[in-house]
Order: sequence, then structure tokens, then C-alpha cells
Amino acid sequence: MKSFYKGWCLTLCFSMLLGGSVFGQKKKALKPVGPITDRQVWLQEMDKMVWPVMYNLAHDSLRIQMPKVTSKRIDNKDHRIKVEYLEVLGRVLSGIAPWLQLEGGSRNEVILRNQYRQWAVQGIKNALDSNAKDFMRFDIGGQQLVDASYLAYAFLRAPWLWEHLEKREKERLVNSIKTTRQFKPVFSNWLLFSAMNEAFLCRFGYEWDSMRVDYALQQMEQWYVGDGMYTDGVHYAYDYYNSYVIHPYLAAIAGIIGKKNNAYDSMFEKIKKRNERYAILQERLINTDGSYPPTGRSIVYRGAAFHHLADMAWRKALPEQLKPAQVRCALTAVIRKTLESPSTYKNGWLSIGLYGEQPDLADFYNNQGSMYISSNIFLPLGLAETDPFWSAPAEKWTAQKIWSGEDFPNDHSVDLR
Repeated sequence: MKSFYKGWCLTLCFSMLLGGSVFGQKKKALKPVGPITDRQVWLQEMDKMVWPVMYNLAHDSLRIQMPKVTSKRIDNKDHRIKVEYLEVLGRVLSGIAPWLQLEGGSRNEVILRNQYRQWAVQGIKNALDSNAKDFMRFDIGGQQLVDASYLAYAFLRAPWLWEHLEKREKERLVNSIKTTRQFKPVFSNWLLFSAMNEAFLCRFGYEWDSMRVDYALQQMEQWYVGDGMYTDGVHYAYDYYNSYVIHPYLAAIAGIIGKKNNAYDSMFEKIKKRNERYAILQERLINTDGSYPPTGRSIVYRGAAFHHLADMAWRKALPEQLKPAQVRCALTAVIRKTLESPSTYKNGWLSIGLYGEQPDLADFYNNQGSMYISSNIFLPLGLAETDPFWSAPAEKWTAQKIWSGEDFPNDHSVDLR
């Protein structure tokens, strides 16, 4: 399965402009002329990752083409396969949404974005149409509370998607997301999934449950343990859930609810400072070669381990001591490292693993759709190519500076209670 963008092929671009279809056909990839930029690397890798999902969903063939792979320690295989389609849709769209929202750029990028916009709108229509093969129910099980929230998050990041849905699809989406209220969230980061769904309803002018938002915010405040980090429930676990979910979700919810209610102003100011501190810690976790400590559950989410750092860069919310170009180079290294293994993809679909196919790293809840949360490392593609994140010269990140012998300021914890 070939990606749309591979090789920056002008022949492909002209074919698109003339209305021809080359998808599903074998095509000869042309090597790019001259040095490839970091942005081009990111676009190529993003396209390679999400192409089979978005193309097949737009053509109502996702259920036919998507592998039914699950963890070897899966708890309920049939159920996990049933929910993998909404899972992959929400996770992919949440990652590419800022880029879909962006306007302009190079000719090739505009062509690529227009194609993905078309696929996204048609794919969402298919997912909400009970007569389509790829129709997705939101009431199968509790996991769909999680994945409805990622889909809601995508619309918050890309209002363009909402604006280009017909009224019928908007109502179907709203009703589907409300359906997930029947599921009681696990007493953990899951509280934020309920809150995100309500923030979506709030943002687009629908009836929303302020109590679900308040409960999540107040409980997360109780779970703050210091130095920019929260426990994920009652007990602390050294994993990446502060990045996978907690910090990005808190930032997004604060951004929506803060415009409606000033009662949380002091809490949201603390959340902002904690966001900054955790971004500093995240950047320091990236080794000189783009690797990072493979600790905790859900490690097969690959680059999503740095969802928070990518989100901070996209929102232009990085702390002063982290230069955008420094973060760009660090995240580029992570993208290369986590996707460079020849076994990263099987027939075009992400394999279960961190560095290639490593099935024993999976948890009991992982299916084929789970790994696509890794698309959230691509959030800064929502910044224009003229933004300093992309246009500034390459810079070493913290690990490179320290391990090359440069003198460097020391680091101290910050309470921020």
C-alpha cells in the first residue's frame, strides 16, 4: 500500500489535478530533488501512517481492509475488534486535525491537504450513516467513551471539519457523542474523556453537562502530585499518561470552559504552569538519537508519548526555555526512531510495537486501531511553514547539548500546587 505523498511525486500531483486516480495502483516513487526539510519528513511520515485509514474510510471499505489484529493478551477479542473502527477514526483525526485546519503552504502540501479534507468529510459521513458499511455505533462498550472523546477533540482542533459537515451529520455526531454518557468512566484519566465530550458540546452550542466537567477538573486537581505531574487515578504510575491524555486534555478543556466560566481561573492558571513544566520534562526525556525510556503501559503508542510536547508546540505555548526549533528537532528524531524499523508497517498498517513489530509490548486492551494515537505527534504540522517552529535553523535539544559536553543549566523540581 503506497502513501499519497511518497517521493513528492509531481506526476501524482498532475494526476490529482486532472481528476485521475492512482490510488490502489503501483507507482514508481521519485526521489526528492535536493535536501529534504523536517516538514517534508513529517508530511511523508504522517501520510504513510494515516493513508490507509482515511482512504478506506472515505471509500466505505475500512471494515473490509483494516486488519483485525489484537494483543496476544487481549481480554475480549471480539469486543475489541468491534470497537477498533471508532478507535482508529478518533485517534487519527485528533492527530491530523490542526493540519486540516491550516490554510496555505506549498503546492504539493495544499494538494495533499485538500485530498485529506475530502476523505475526512466523506469518511465521517460514512461513519455516521447507518446504511454505510463503515457505520460506527457509539454504544457498544465503555471504550467508546474514550474514542468518542478523541473524535470530539479533532473537531475542537479543526472547526473546519464541523463547518463542512451537513446539518444531518452534525446532529448524528452530537447524538452519538451524547450516547456515550451511558458509560461510567473508570476512576482515572477517563474522567477527562467525559469532560472532553461535554467541552465539544459546549463549544458548538449544544446542551452540555457542566457537572461532568467540574468533577473531572476537581478530581484531577486532587491527583496533582507535584513537578508538573498527576497520578492517573489513586496511585501514581511511571508511564506516559500525563502526555497521552492528562495534560493535552486539561489544556483543551480549560481553553473551552475558560471562555464560558471564570470560576476556574485560578485553577486554569496552575494548569498552564504545570503544562509548561511537564513540557520541559518531556523534552529532556528525548535521547540524542530520538529514543526515550520505554516505561509503563501503552508503550506501543509510539510517538504519542510526546503528545503533550507536540500539543504545546502547536498551541505556541512552549515555556521560554524551550525554543521551537529545538523541540522540532527533538520530535523529528522521535518520529524517525519510532518509525524507521522495517517491521513498523505490515501491508501498510501500523504493527503493534515501539520499534517495529514487538507484540509482547502490547497491553490487554490494544487492537489494530490503538496505535494510531501516535498520529498526535504530528500536531505541529498545524503551524504554517513560515512559523519559527519550522523556519528557524536546526538546534540541539537538551540531551544532545549535555551529552556532547556543553555546559548547561541544572534542573530543579517545581511544586505548582
